[in-house]
Amino acid sequence: MDKMVQKPNYVEELLEILRSSLAADELQDQISDYHESDIADAFEQLTEEERKRLYPLLGPEWIAEIFTYIEDPDEYLKELDLGQAAQVLSYMDSDDAVDVLDELDDTTQEKLVGMMDEESSHDIKMLQSYEDDEVGSLMTTNFVVIHDTLTIRQAMRELIRQAGENDNISTVYVIDKDNRFYGAIDLKDLIIAREGTLLDDIVSTSYPYVTDHEKIDDCIEQIKDYAEDSIPVLTGEKELIGVITSQDLVEVVDDAMGEDYAKLAGLTAEEDLEETTKESMKKRLPWLMILLILGLGVSSVVGIFETVVAVIPVVMCFQSLILDMAGNVGTQSLAVTIRVLMDEELTAKQKLMLVVKEMKIGFVNGLFLGVMAWLFLGIYICVIKGYPIHHALLVSGCVGIALVTAMVISSMVGTLIPMFFKKINVDPAVASGPLITTVNDLVAIVVYYGLAMLFLVDLLHVTG
Repeated sequence: MDKMVQKPNYVEELLEILRSSLAADELQDQISDYHESDIADAFEQLTEEERKRLYPLLGPEWIAEIFTYIEDPDEYLKELDLGQAAQVLSYMDSDDAVDVLDELDDTTQEKLVGMMDEESSHDIKMLQSYEDDEVGSLMTTNFVVIHDTLTIRQAMRELIRQAGENDNISTVYVIDKDNRFYGAIDLKDLIIAREGTLLDDIVSTSYPYVTDHEKIDDCIEQIKDYAEDSIPVLTGEKELIGVITSQDLVEVVDDAMGEDYAKLAGLTAEEDLEETTKESMKKRLPWLMILLILGLGVSSVVGIFETVVAVIPVVMCFQSLILDMAGNVGTQSLAVTIRVLMDEELTAKQKLMLVVKEMKIGFVNGLFLGVMAWLFLGIYICVIKGYPIHHALLVSGCVGIALVTAMVISSMVGTLIPMFFKKINVDPAVASGPLITTVNDLVAIVVYYGLAMLFLVDLLHVTG
């Protein structure tokens, strides 16, 4: 039997190196063998005094690389004086620097930006000028750009020159004499191009792009579909001002998923461990108040069917079963629908097909579970509750029919409600989750007790 390969613990190794009394040159040489992500993990485990000892040894450029992999770098930036902090921010990608600055107070932000070099300061001010939901707020100015008039050799020289400051080099962007976006070149194509090849021959002039004021939600699917390392961001005049990298996209999708999970749970935004009780209450209370009112409505409906419970008390035992299954089915349909609705080009026919499909699935699953409920609950009511076998089967049959009906309707509700909110330009993730649960409770109550009253009490005169 092959032994499992024991992976080295890089963080532990780094901690030992960082806490050693090695000379600056030797320390730098040893930690340079490790990835910045591992260095960042080790860095977070050091004490403030240990980090402050290391800052001068590492230098601002290396610190900037390490801070990129730290979740809350602003906390560590505060350990530096303003001059050192400004240097570190200048070496960071502009979008990462903006994220750090956003966590600081306005006065500190202003001081730091004022102390940064002119180019970095300009880039940061440009990114901060965009709204949070615009593409421009997401882009980075870390990219390589050349003019379309260059030869292959000149283009390679320009690439090498710019690569010293910009490491997003897998795609080289091309602009024309008016500084407007012309196209893009894959780095591989540039490397293998023969000297006599014209630059225009290897430029993709129909390369995808987005504009700076586009809404992120409106173009995120388009960007994902192209699966490129980076996508250029243009102004309305087709001036190239930045790029969106695949890493940026991953972060946006991750944030969006987190927000959607929060919204589906009835929260106005994500919560974290650092939030105060008051802040968390503000996020949770609005939906809870709405659901309280809706819940009172459900309770009132239950009161209408008191006569059913009085005549056949055993029906109360299976209320939660119907409610739970209706809620589960509705939530499943909701999750599928929200995912499908991300496609902005979905036609009315496709939406109708989705509704029919979900109802069909609800019916088939409900039929299977309904038959099981009829048999097993019938035995339970007869043996445990002491009902005559024919009465027991009638009651369990009512449960089975109610289960099928509630699951079909819940599937339809779980599909139509997010579609409705999408139609009126309300985020379906915000409004649908808790609402569907309550609506399906109401549906299940009406269906279950309605059938019990109609068939068991009024028609068949079953008594408990």
